Amino acid sequence: MATALLKICGLRHSSQAAAIAALGVDAIGVIAVPGSPRFLDLEQRPALFAAVKGANRDCRGVVVVADPATDALDTLQADHGHDVVQLHGDESPERCAQLRALLPDLALWKALRIRSEADLAQVELYDGVVDAVLLDAWVPGVLGGTGHRIPLDWLERFTPPMPWWLAGGIDAGSAAEALARLSPTGLDASSALEHSPGDKDLTRVRQLVAVVWATRQDRSVPLAPPPSPCS
Repeated sequence: MATALLKICGLRHSSQAAAIAALGVDAIGVIAVPGSPRFLDLEQRPALFAAVKGANRDCRGVVVVADPATDALDTLQADHGHDVVQLHGDESPERCAQLRALLPDLALWKALRIRSEADLAQVELYDGVVDAVLLDAWVPGVLGGTGHRIPLDWLERFTPPMPWWLAGGIDAGSAAEALARLSPTGLDASSALEHSPGDKDLTRVRQLVAVVWATRQDRSVPLAPPPSPCS
């Protein structure tokens, strides 16, 4: 059974984010993609991340964006309270390298939507330009948060050169199965834990935390290597 970290994504309310952080999760994510039902506007993010840090200083804040424009990067700098920028659009390895240089104080994760086992090969292209990849199931016209799952058979021989996160329909049941068969760096959960978009069911969150913590041998395992300047 794998030892994994846990990120809960798509939070919209500071009090709920703090309550979840207090359970000992490793990261809390907010969605900064306009049009998403879990979108949280810029003005509300610092308060949410401050509440998270107040509840659990080791819990990292993640902002999820899609194809951010260079002239909008001031809204993604570390002074807004987060630690990680997660890219969930069509960012190429070259664009990721540019963003890494422009966001030097933050870790950079790249989400990849997987529609076939062959798609896993694209992970290699991002080696050295991002700190981690996140794998989610491909759904036409949707960037994430669908609850669709990547078949675990595709991932059993997956050995990427960087930390990787598994997303898509993660709850207590699917996490137990995934961790029995795979060794991801972490699990990313959102829609499977919700009453409605952005409103988590804390009972389901606690159940997932219990499953993940049952695998934990060393709580000092880092989320990802510290970001370094792009060469």
